[in-house]
Amino acid sequence: MFLLQYRGLNPLSLDPSSNNEPLQFSNSNGPLVSDCPLENGAENRNKRKRPSLPPEGIHNMSMDSSQMTMPMSDPNAWATAMNNLGMAPMTGQPLMSDFDSGLGMMTGIAPMNPMMPGLGYVPPPPLPQDLPIVKEIIHCQSCTLFPPNPHLPSPAMRERPPGCKTVFVGGLPENATEALIVEVFGQCGDIIAIRKSKKNFCHIRFTEEFNVDRALFLSGYRMRLGSSTDKKDTGRLHVDFAQARDDLYEWECRQRMFAREERHRRRMEEDRFRPPSPPLIVHYSDHECSQLGDKIKDEAAFAEAVRVLLTWVERGEVNRRNANNFYSMIQSSNSHIRQLMCQKATHEKEMEEAKDKFKSALSGILAQ
Repeated sequence: MFLLQYRGLNPLSLDPSSNNEPLQFSNSNGPLVSDCPLENGAENRNKRKRPSLPPEGIHNMSMDSSQMTMPMSDPNAWATAMNNLGMAPMTGQPLMSDFDSGLGMMTGIAPMNPMMPGLGYVPPPPLPQDLPIVKEIIHCQSCTLFPPNPHLPSPAMRERPPGCKTVFVGGLPENATEALIVEVFGQCGDIIAIRKSKKNFCHIRFTEEFNVDRALFLSGYRMRLGSSTDKKDTGRLHVDFAQARDDLYEWECRQRMFAREERHRRRMEEDRFRPPSPPLIVHYSDHECSQLGDKIKDEAAFAEAVRVLLTWVERGEVNRRNANNFYSMIQSSNSHIRQLMCQKATHEKEMEEAKDKFKSALSGILAQ
């Protein structure tokens, strides 16, 4: 198929539907003409005989430019011919008259867009968001549901309770049974329980919350049992949300479970970023007391031993039985602290002497 530039439609000088003559392409720039009259006999059959295929089934797909003598620069004839053949002319594509016989195709033509009209699949326009829902007749085994009038306003409905799995169904026929209710509303989802009243209404509890939305779709339908026209066998359904204690209890349980999971997640997050806690301190015992007395005398473990001793005193583990042990450990700690204070005073004195010696040496250097 050649891509053409559409500039208008001009009528042909002949009608292709009534003319049986073969078309020939001439070297002139004029419209399509038929130079060969219709002939009968062997001569015409020889002229129309198709060329034989080359041997070994190889088809030569190349074309000779001399066989296409119709000029590509004349858009009117091509547009008219395409219009008569039922093909919509395409715009926006330039005409390319340079033809490569080696490739068997026209060179320089831009690739065709598959989304162009007439060449490929064009997606339909998107549907509007406020498109009304069309309700159709529903045929069940024991009854038939007829859709409501779409022009009537929708009935008033209560606000959806949290975790609602129960619906109120009013307007049931007087002869409706529980098996009939299961047959109709069982298509919306698995039913847990049905509480039917003698006043032509019932409550249906489903297993999942989304089943309630399916049941609300049946609100407004007119139910007829079989083919009976009796008033007791017909009724207009009204489906609405129902507030049940079981639904509210399950919803509250789920909310508490979600709250526990959220607290656990936050606690795990805090523990991950919390600095490590100090090691645990053992409780007082005679064995631990003897080990602590040795650690207090050790300069390397003195700081840890004093921290354990202070913790035991703050816990209130001192009594008459172990008071002497605590007194001895406190005396040992005090003596070690006095020894540390003496060492500190000695080092400070040595530091002052070193400073004086440094100042005198520096002044002598500066004087020289």
